[in-house]
Amino acid sequence: MAGGFVYNAIDQTELSTAEIYGKAIADIVQKDPKVVAVTPDLAKSTKLGEVLKVCPERVFNVGIAEQDMFGVAAGMARAGLIPFASGFSAFTSMRACDQLHTDICYQNTNVKIIATHAGTSFGQAGSTHHAIVDLAITRAMPNLTVIVPADGLETANAVNAAYENFGPYYIRINRGFDRVLYDSMDYGFEVGKAVEVHPGTDITVIACGSCVFQAREAAKFLENADGLKVRVLNMHTIKPIDRDAIMKAVLDTRRIITVEDHSTIGGLGSAVAEVVVGGGKACAFRMLGHPDKFAPIGLHEDIMAEVGIDSNGIIAAVRDVMKMDFEEDDNWDDEF
Repeated sequence: MAGGFVYNAIDQTELSTAEIYGKAIADIVQKDPKVVAVTPDLAKSTKLGEVLKVCPERVFNVGIAEQDMFGVAAGMARAGLIPFASGFSAFTSMRACDQLHTDICYQNTNVKIIATHAGTSFGQAGSTHHAIVDLAITRAMPNLTVIVPADGLETANAVNAAYENFGPYYIRINRGFDRVLYDSMDYGFEVGKAVEVHPGTDITVIACGSCVFQAREAAKFLENADGLKVRVLNMHTIKPIDRDAIMKAVLDTRRIITVEDHSTIGGLGSAVAEVVVGGGKACAFRMLGHPDKFAPIGLHEDIMAEVGIDSNGIIAAVRDVMKMDFEEDDNWDDEF
């Protein structure tokens, strides 16, 4: 592990995902003098307080100016440093989009972006703080690796990977306490490779972020209640996406549902759909996420329930998709 830091399920119950990120960065900062943190006056909100405790001289506050943060971070990277630029997802993707495009991605600078308060995890703050279009923006940026961790331990793994690999990274994490998915960091995390968190042969649910736990719980319920075998894939890396895992799911189950705390336009669902269409194998397909309108205001769990991306919404979608008919034979020769 980079910097030698390891966390466990106990840490997750005591620390929010953002706090685990803050501790992970603090561990790396103490071991590598090239690592610095940059914040747009959000050190407290994005949990960089841990870094301030151990190496305050390596935390740079540029004020409420995400555009400036990216420009400064890009310059630091060009000078040989490894900057972790931390801000709210809505602002790192939209307010600073030009700087992300030109200063970071175009120049392929070694900047690591930690985008907090993702999706509707800060739901009560309203539409200005909801990040439901950021994946559509970031996954279209050349050179940028996009990761959406499912819980705190996966966030630590993502931070490890970003530190160990050259190039710009966009790591999208939630504001509050995520449900615990993994009990250790050693579950096989690899950038660009999905993780199967529940086996199944009837239908596949591909999820990212906070929706992975909801999908796994739905799969457990459907196995007990309906006898359905629901495969759940944690697609933590949106770009590069795991094409092999997606096509294997198509061939094995012929039914695919994607679920994300993001618009159904341009995010995980769109990325999976592109792979399916390019693979030339027909399947039943449905995308769960925010419809083409601004998200409602409220607590994260309430918003997820309202738009149908919680476990109940996934259960209903699985039951509905399972009713779709296919050709009676399993011959793929007539498919394109």
